[in-house]
Amino acid sequence: MVTIRLSRGGAKKRPFYNIVVTDSRKRRDSGYIERIGYFNPVAKGQEIGFFIEAERYEHWLGHGAQPSERVANLVKQHLKQAV
Repeated sequence: MVTIRLSRGGAKKRPFYNIVVTDSRKRRDSGYIERIGYFNPVAKGQEIGFFIEAERYEHWLGHGAQPSERVANLVKQHLKQAV
């Protein structure tokens, strides 16, 4: 199954997550099909904390990809703020 989930990057105590489309059997930080956004939980000031390509997200949902709980909550939270 294809999933949309977070892949961790960044340094120790400075996490940065890429939102990726990947096979659910792969490890968290291994290869992925497509990077569709990012999430920076420690963003300050003018830094952008969350970005997702909405068209690609909808595309993958239409093709049967399942978002992880965390990604679904982030998208729901940030889309509500945008409206």
